[in-house]
Formats: sequence, structure tokens, C-alpha cells
Amino acid sequence: MPRLLLCDDQWLRIEPMLHGKAGDRGRSGADNRLFVEAVLWMARTGAPWRDLPLAFGPGIQCSDAFRVGRTPPR
Repeated sequence: MPRLLLCDDQWLRIEPMLHGKAGDRGRSGADNRLFVEAVLWMARTGAPWRDLPLAFGPGIQCSDAFRVGRTPPR
């Protein structure tokens, strides 16, 4: 799936604010950008998590991660 939600310069501005980046203690997020784009897709479409396209990963993992404020494992 092409990245349609965030351009590279937008991503570079928000990336340092996310948990699970390189240099953080503990496990790092496998793909923080994909998770952020999944959340943006959900906000844009208003669809339920179960309708999240598989290109973003399993909807249940993304919804659980969104609720507890962490990026999902991949």
C-alpha cells in the first residue's frame, strides 16, 4: 500500500515524539509509521478497527495498541 497519508517531511517531524524508537529503553516499535498511518486512516474513514486494511497489520493489534498508547508488535 503506498503511503498516502503522511509525506516524508511530516513523518520526520513527528517520529521523535513516538515511543519505541531506536534509543528508547525496552522493545522498539516494529513500524511506528505504519501504526500512525493506520490511526490516521481510521480517523479519516470512520471505519471500525475490524475494517482496517491488512496492509496496516491486524486490526485487533492496532486497536489494542491505540487504546494503551503503544505501537503494536509485528
